[in-house]
Amino acid sequence: MVKVITYGTYDMLHRGHIRLLERAKALGDYLIVGVTADDFDKTRGKINVQQSLMERIDGVKSTGLADEIIVEEYEGQKIDDIKKYDVDIFTVGSDWKGKFDYLNEYCKVVYLERTQGVSSTEIREQKRQLRMGLVGESKYLCKLLKESTYVNGLSIEAIYSDSLDDVPVELKKLKTVTDNLDVFINAVDAVYIRSFPTKHYEQIKKVLNAGKHVLCESPITLDKQQCKELFELAQAKGCILMEAIKTAYNTAFSRLVLLAKSGKIGDIVSVDATCTSLKELAANEVEKLTVWNSAFDWGPTAMLPVFEILGTNYKLKRIVTHYIDKERNFDDFTKMDFTYDNAVASIKVGMGVKSEGELIVSGTKGYIYVPAPWWKTDYFELRYENAADNRRYFYQLDGEGIRYELVAFVRAIDNGRMARYIEEYVSEAISSIVSDFHNGIDVIAIKN
Repeated sequence: MVKVITYGTYDMLHRGHIRLLERAKALGDYLIVGVTADDFDKTRGKINVQQSLMERIDGVKSTGLADEIIVEEYEGQKIDDIKKYDVDIFTVGSDWKGKFDYLNEYCKVVYLERTQGVSSTEIREQKRQLRMGLVGESKYLCKLLKESTYVNGLSIEAIYSDSLDDVPVELKKLKTVTDNLDVFINAVDAVYIRSFPTKHYEQIKKVLNAGKHVLCESPITLDKQQCKELFELAQAKGCILMEAIKTAYNTAFSRLVLLAKSGKIGDIVSVDATCTSLKELAANEVEKLTVWNSAFDWGPTAMLPVFEILGTNYKLKRIVTHYIDKERNFDDFTKMDFTYDNAVASIKVGMGVKSEGELIVSGTKGYIYVPAPWWKTDYFELRYENAADNRRYFYQLDGEGIRYELVAFVRAIDNGRMARYIEEYVSEAISSIVSDFHNGIDVIAIKN
């Protein structure tokens, strides 16, 4: 019996995939198909895969061509599989010609011509051509523009700001540059908002009422009820409203939250997160509020693991802050403490104070350690009393994670439903706490 093996993502299975599988099947008597896992796809740069692993496996299964389906999860697995399954022929599309010649040492390698004029990438691009617009004048939007080039079918075409003089030069090259919000909304299908948080509510509301989708930098609003109202409005309008905390879309972060909540380190008794950076702040930036204070800039990111792991039903909170400009609630360092029935949490955020940017989740059996900068980590450890039991976890992270949140946003629009990377109750809790800071509620000020 001649055994044949082939591999692929098989996203949005199409006639090109089926034709390739038919020709692979014809090479022998028994066909093994390897479907690449989500995390392995990310290491190969395929971050915009639309279907889950199980959906892609089911797609291959439905063709009736595979005698056996396996999952490809790591680099070098092909050699292991060829040996394990006693494979005679390895085959793959001709667009990989020469790439797998090294496997000739283990079996025969055959490159098959691909069906011309059809690919998953082309299908994704034909399915949607999403025109996105940017709101704000932050230099951060330049990063977002660059990262958007990694997302198929997404085109950033416009920018709105009520202060066009402050818009970075790179963004002034977009197709539409305007200080008229109505003109801007008419030019796009979806909007990314990074204006000052006091403007979020009105801007989001207007965009949603126009039937356009919104990805908004956290905090969504400075009021819990307004946040809740906007999510309800998005649902009523059939629109997607998502919060842009890029850490939430990071595979490593989602995995560590899952491990923490699964009991791997016992009962959680403490979560400690630190996010700091040193930024040179011009006096006019603070005066014009063109930069965010520490609580706005870092607070939502630092609160994310606390609320994802411990929930939002804390009993007490305490905010201690050091103001640069108290009249404008502008802090360079803030510490927040949360007390739960059976746990505590502490976050430290700052733009003018530097500390080790690590995340530690402490439990009754061990702890999770995430080194700095934890908010864009691709690595973390589970540590125990007996060091021999320690475990390390590695996940691919390209860029700063911005492209992953863009992919999640586009996918949510395509699917017509919210992707719960950040639960609504977490967004509401973040809005509530940042609102308290903004209004000086439960805030203790310290001086040098």
